[in-house]
Amino acid sequence: MKKRGWTRMVRNGLCAAVAVAMIACVVNAQSGSTSAAGGLNENELGQTLDAMGLKPEKIEKRYDFAFKAVYKGEEWKLSMSTVLSQNEETIWVMAWLDQVPSSSADVPRMSLLRLLAANDRLGNGKFFAYIPTNKRFVLQRVVSNKNMTSANLRNILKDLGTTVIEEYPTWSVAGWKNADGSLASGNQNAGAPTRTSAADPKYGERRIR
Repeated sequence: MKKRGWTRMVRNGLCAAVAVAMIACVVNAQSGSTSAAGGLNENELGQTLDAMGLKPEKIEKRYDFAFKAVYKGEEWKLSMSTVLSQNEETIWVMAWLDQVPSSSADVPRMSLLRLLAANDRLGNGKFFAYIPTNKRFVLQRVVSNKNMTSANLRNILKDLGTTVIEEYPTWSVAGWKNADGSLASGNQNAGAPTRTSAADPKYGERRIR
């Protein structure tokens, strides 16, 4: 075979390989699949939550749902959300907490410092944050979108729910009574509130346990 013919065949083969790769990328993007091993795309995330019996409600790209967490024999009904990162490499799980008081005078400095201190010790991808669109605190956890089964996702939700309950004295606005941010008398056992848990992100109501 002449050198010119061989060069032409190699060139054509490379072009064909590039074309196949481009088509695969387009199909992959259109299907919404993720490159992470065992990862979930947006639709699969909702289907997984639904299969877990959580009845998620989709708000744009975010799934909102109620999740029951049990702590020391008591059941809490928490308002949670999940959403994929833009590159679909991570899943953000959020537990909606209290609404921040409208007056800055009702937000003690030491209470905010407690939230920051909690972020430093929680670890495992968990941290407190403030969502300005609805003026609420959230406890979030960011997890890798790999090998994500329904069992793994349920364990992640349980872990976050347990942390929400354990950290109630840290984030509960009801405990922000003293000017210095310390818990008021009668709120020292705020980790075990009587009838309410996390706030609903859509309606601003507190879900009853």
